[in-house]
Amino acid sequence: MTNPTSTPTQSLQHAEALARFDLLTVDGYDVRLDLASSDETFRSVTTVRFQSQGGPTFIDLKPVSVREIRFNGAPVDVDTLVRGRLPLDTVAGANELVVDAVMRFRNDGEGLHRSVDPADGKHYVYGMCFMDAAPSIFPCFDQPDLKAPYTFHVTAPTDWVVVGNAPGTQVEPGTWEFETTQPLSTYFVTLVAGPYHLLTDDHDGIALGLSARASIARDLDADADELFTMTKQCFDEFHRLFGIRYPFGNYHQAFVPEFNAGAMENPGCVTFRDPLIFSSRVTRGVRIQRATTVAHEMAHQWFGNIVTPKWWDDLWLNESFAEYMGNRVTADVTEYDDAWTHNAYARRQWGLVADQRPSTHPVAGNGAEDALSALQNFDGISYAKGSSILKQLNATLGDEVFFAGVIDHFTKHRFGNATMHDLFTSWEQAGAGDLSSFTSHWLRTAGPDQIVLDRAAGVVRRTPPADHPADRPHTLRVARAVDGKWETSTLSITGPETPVEAGDSAFLLDPYEDTWALVQPDDVTVAALKGLLPSTDDTLLRAGVWNNVRSAFHNAAIAPADVIDLLEAGLPVEDSDDAVFYTMPWAVAKVAPLAPEPASALRRIHDAAMSKVTSAAAGSTLQLSAFQAAVSTSTDPGQLRSWLEGRVLPDGIGLDLDLRWRILVQLAVLGETDREELQAALDAEPTARSRVEHTKAMASLPDAEAKAWAWARFTGEVDVPNYELEAAGVGMWRSGQEHLTEPYVERYFADLPGTVEKRSGWVLADTAAVFFPSTSLTAETVAAAKAFIDSDGLDLSVRRRVVDATDELQRRLAIRQAFPAS
Repeated sequence: MTNPTSTPTQSLQHAEALARFDLLTVDGYDVRLDLASSDETFRSVTTVRFQSQGGPTFIDLKPVSVREIRFNGAPVDVDTLVRGRLPLDTVAGANELVVDAVMRFRNDGEGLHRSVDPADGKHYVYGMCFMDAAPSIFPCFDQPDLKAPYTFHVTAPTDWVVVGNAPGTQVEPGTWEFETTQPLSTYFVTLVAGPYHLLTDDHDGIALGLSARASIARDLDADADELFTMTKQCFDEFHRLFGIRYPFGNYHQAFVPEFNAGAMENPGCVTFRDPLIFSSRVTRGVRIQRATTVAHEMAHQWFGNIVTPKWWDDLWLNESFAEYMGNRVTADVTEYDDAWTHNAYARRQWGLVADQRPSTHPVAGNGAEDALSALQNFDGISYAKGSSILKQLNATLGDEVFFAGVIDHFTKHRFGNATMHDLFTSWEQAGAGDLSSFTSHWLRTAGPDQIVLDRAAGVVRRTPPADHPADRPHTLRVARAVDGKWETSTLSITGPETPVEAGDSAFLLDPYEDTWALVQPDDVTVAALKGLLPSTDDTLLRAGVWNNVRSAFHNAAIAPADVIDLLEAGLPVEDSDDAVFYTMPWAVAKVAPLAPEPASALRRIHDAAMSKVTSAAAGSTLQLSAFQAAVSTSTDPGQLRSWLEGRVLPDGIGLDLDLRWRILVQLAVLGETDREELQAALDAEPTARSRVEHTKAMASLPDAEAKAWAWARFTGEVDVPNYELEAAGVGMWRSGQEHLTEPYVERYFADLPGTVEKRSGWVLADTAAVFFPSTSLTAETVAAAKAFIDSDGLDLSVRRRVVDATDELQRRLAIRQAFPAS
């Protein structure tokens, strides 16, 4: 992977954005792209028309080369372009810039990403302009508050379909003309081009579309009814709640290869990672994840697209609001009425863990001085915590006031930009009253309150983080076991201590996740849960139990052996495949290696999974999730081989692509396959999914050659697309292979800074995280990581990921110290 320019570019500073906003008004962009002339580069001819107060400024541009630049009719020396910035000496009034440049197709999921489908050799392109990527496609004033309309003209191979933010027409073979868009921020601009399989529908006057690679056309056809149905249901509900119609013309949902995020809310053309088109059987929870993602991106069409944050420090508003509305609308109007249970398993710990790290930050007011630093706060706090807080606010205000304020916000700032202050002013004017205390304590103060039961004193104690004092009231439900059954009541916490009567019974705090706080069960509750879980029939309550347990384990407050006991106790009655899908991998990766006898703990997890495979209804997704866990915990090569060959598969389990590769990866971990067999499996089914899983399996083999193979991808010596790079990191660090990976601990800290020369943005940060030596549980590795963090000149995204990974490593060492093996 290479950067889109030969020298590092500058990230826009907030002060620079303020100055440029005061100086300029952008009238529009006219962009002509030639995607047909080369597989490596494309021609970009852009005309930017804007008004200025007069004076110097700059435009952002990251080309391979520049053919010509003309500003207000005069030629511009192309050598004035330095580090992605082209200086402009504007005149008062109208200005026009024309740039004819050659740009590079990228393979890191940003800019204009081009990939080749290994299944059929066809090429696919999509645009991802988030943060600093738009200037690698066209010159632009790359900041969210200089919105403008766009008109695109695209030349593409004649067998390609091209979709953009506005409706487009193929006026002659290979030539596409697009209508002018509504005013958009630069980071929303996209094009999706290639021999995509396209499906269309319509609803309530809105043209709908779906597209995916030709090789997965049959899978898109199979999923289309569900996707179109959910989209229509969500449109109806958003129109009902907001009273404002979707304003961006067509609504196309493009499932594209090698996409970094889950999805991107580009107006008119939302892009999704294409593993969300299912080529193998998946669990109900995975389908809920897709449903909430669809609803999340639709919520963005209002919150984010009609009204966009003025600067990146308010990006949380986009994500928190869409996260809350995506879950709510999915639960309320689609077939997935258990979306909140899924959210408890899938998202809660993501946010809570992030909020306890040294890198925690306020939900709002993150002090994002530039775009790249803002990207580091694009995390579980911005999504899960912010969503939880907005859900609490909605519960306090009620729908009438909550949505009246939101509608006022959309109306006042339609197609413009706004701040958190603007939104909260709209809520206050709608009847919310003074929200300054709420914003100060909940949104502008980092970290979670810890709420614990002091059974002996008969109180619940609320303690804010020492470094982030706050006075947060909490209203939450508690569950107390009485005669083997759970009784719930509401508890209001307004001070440091709140009286309760727990007696000697199991007592769970906030099992329904009514508030945002760190809660965990005490020893009496843990002991009682082993008998109570088998009779607990409330799925959401069970999710709350597991989040209590996971928080306690994260803070070395529960023994690994107790967690395994709870898993064995609860799994037989579990009817949510989300519980299996999320709890089992966590137990395998985090709990079993720290148990007194790791091999025994892994066997117990495997036996529990196999028991569930047998007891679950044949063919159910609950059985499927249990079988996936059984494969990933098996240490018996004979058992795995019998499954791979289809000889003794459980009734209800069919061997599809996903399961075949899951078994092969596990055989690779055990050293019970070889490179020839893995290559043969890839050759037999050369899909994009197979290529990624093949990479994971190759890196998982327990020999020195495999680790060197993976490391060459980390350093960039071997250039691979983003998904394969991540898979190599996953396979690199395997528990039980420390004798092979130990030499790479020191090399990680030595080689990581140099990866900045090979990749940038999202992939740079993800690579730092996935290749971190997570299995090296030693004080020496922690010390080396801390020394690395303190070194000068580190890329901010790299430092942030190492900080977070180091915190995780320290916590695992703390668990080992608190509960030693002997």
